Amino acid sequence: MILLRGDFLSAFFSSKTCKKCLTLVFSGCLLVSVLAFPAKAAEKLGTYPILPSHYSSIKIFDNKGCFVGRILPRKRYWVPIDRINPFLQKAVVAIEDSRFYDHPGIDIRGIARALVKDVAKGKLAEGGSTITQQLIKNRHLSGQKTLDRKIKEGLLAMEYERKYSKKQILEMYLNEIYYGNGAWGIAQAARIYFDKSPQNLTEAECALLAGVPKAPNRYNPSGTPSVVRNRRNLVISRMEELKMISPQKKQKLMAASISPISKGEPSYYVDAVRSKLIDRYGAEIIERGGLEVITAMNLNLQKRAEQVLREGVRRISSDLQGALLCLDPSTGDVLAVAGGIDFSSSPYNRAFYARRQPGSVIKPLLYAAALEKRYTAGSIWNDEPVTYTWGTDESWTPHNYGNKHYGEIPLRKALAYSDNVIAVRLLETIGIPYFVEFSEKMGLPLRSRNLSLALGTEEVTLTDLVEAYTPLASGGSRAEARTIIRIYDRYSNTWTENPPIVTPVLSPATAFVTTSMMQDVLTYGTAKTLKNFYRERPSAGKTGTTDNYQDAWFIGYTPQVITGIWVGHDKPQSGGTGFTGGSICAPIWESFMRSALASKPVVDFQRPESVVSVSIDPATGFLAMPDCPETKEEFYIAGTEPTTYCPQHGGETPAPADPATPLPGGEGSETADPLPKGEGSQTADPLPKGEGSQTADPHENS
Repeated sequence: MILLRGDFLSAFFSSKTCKKCLTLVFSGCLLVSVLAFPAKAAEKLGTYPILPSHYSSIKIFDNKGCFVGRILPRKRYWVPIDRINPFLQKAVVAIEDSRFYDHPGIDIRGIARALVKDVAKGKLAEGGSTITQQLIKNRHLSGQKTLDRKIKEGLLAMEYERKYSKKQILEMYLNEIYYGNGAWGIAQAARIYFDKSPQNLTEAECALLAGVPKAPNRYNPSGTPSVVRNRRNLVISRMEELKMISPQKKQKLMAASISPISKGEPSYYVDAVRSKLIDRYGAEIIERGGLEVITAMNLNLQKRAEQVLREGVRRISSDLQGALLCLDPSTGDVLAVAGGIDFSSSPYNRAFYARRQPGSVIKPLLYAAALEKRYTAGSIWNDEPVTYTWGTDESWTPHNYGNKHYGEIPLRKALAYSDNVIAVRLLETIGIPYFVEFSEKMGLPLRSRNLSLALGTEEVTLTDLVEAYTPLASGGSRAEARTIIRIYDRYSNTWTENPPIVTPVLSPATAFVTTSMMQDVLTYGTAKTLKNFYRERPSAGKTGTTDNYQDAWFIGYTPQVITGIWVGHDKPQSGGTGFTGGSICAPIWESFMRSALASKPVVDFQRPESVVSVSIDPATGFLAMPDCPETKEEFYIAGTEPTTYCPQHGGETPAPADPATPLPGGEGSETADPLPKGEGSQTADPLPKGEGSQTADPHENS
């Protein structure tokens, strides 16, 4: 302390703070004088598993080979000092503690220099800490700047120096210091920023990482480039000052670019791929790494899906959530998925995992099942309410949205208007067991066995529904959702293909006629706000809204793309009057689909040869006569078209039909009125016990 003398020493002692700092210095000097230097410890240092010798992250690419992101391991690893680039070791010593190999844990010279700065600032600063002290602080102490903590830090630092070698201390320091962005230790830092093991870092990368621990949030490689570059150059300059590198190498290193590898944006899609890999290979695949995964994703469309859903939902309310799933109906390729409005704040994927009541979006499956039973789009049904009773005092009366009733209408209009009464009658007629079997074949397993299935009361996922619509869009084949197309293993240099799973489940004729009925939903039905879109792009779809306006749905498709939208609250609650699939989800769907189809040609659904078109009187379902006030070209599966002319406008009165055979309009005579008005079903339990009419009225908006 010879430097502290005369007037400066007097001024120094007048500072209360600096007196405390001197106490620390003198305590340190005393300890240095009494401590011996016994043999260094040979114990195991690592507090985490040893980093595997060979590792590279799992890289994700879209269907065009564009880089999407990386899946990184979540475990922390320990790297022995002999597997850390020696240049990094030198750079850390240069910038953090140039006398590291000379001091016994505390650097008296460094503390003295820090004390001079303390006098000028009038407070206790952090200056003077050695690498050993920083290790002690990270391992055992808080970051609070107090005299007691500094004394403990100094004592423990010297104890560490007695117990461990300099090499061991540097190994512990490099493995436990923080490098920003969740990277604790050099193993994680090297992986996150450069996708390397520490031994494989370049000298320029070493210089960059050496400067990070001083202020990890500012100096990490992903920070502001100018700030990061200045810090790196300071490290390089310090190494040159200490004769660790030549002036020529200094210039070369300073000229190197700062190029950390992008992690990619976190997304619901990448998270879904991660889950698929774990399902296939086990959880250890994430730690093993070494894969390149080609996904079905369209990266630009994925970004658009997240944007459209977020903006569309937040425009309604910041309390709402949503989900969007877009598939190629011919392959099941998942082109985009947004499982919520913000992955960073809520990574739960509602598109794949959330189960909610679908409401009326289930009805197209019911109508397709009826077509398979030889009912037709032109069949005339009455939607006067029917009360179903069971037991002694329980009953259920389905109602239409707003208690509207349309009288006798064809099934085509019943689907367009989302008529609840006719949907329940139709299910009663074709039979619950048949519909359950049909839905499972389409990819939508149902457990319930009651008439409320017609109104979508059983909970399903958005993915279930979109997959079940693929046969309608593709001409009869169900395609399972596919996120991964192929996988390349860099370690074994092998490819694994993941072919699409496509299964014929429906006749092309049924798919086409059902689709033609669903097109009316967009022109005059519950999604008529999409009629301009329909004029530009042949398309079909169905809205859905559940009881008390809790869940809003829209699933729609063209021959090339099918997209489903769900909006609601995570904890079910009413969205208020008007919270319907047509008003909430259809606009989001349109905005997204315009992007999804922008580069695709306009194509129409191809009518199979097994579908015929005839002119009918839509009011009666019979072949049109010249005197019929209205005529319409209607599609029929060949063999189900009417053969009798309209008896109300000049045609002959049809002869009585065989009770087991559907009438020319497709409707069996025994089921022309599925139930007598006001009578209850004697053959089916309309609702599970305890369900009331309010849970089966999806409030579909017409």
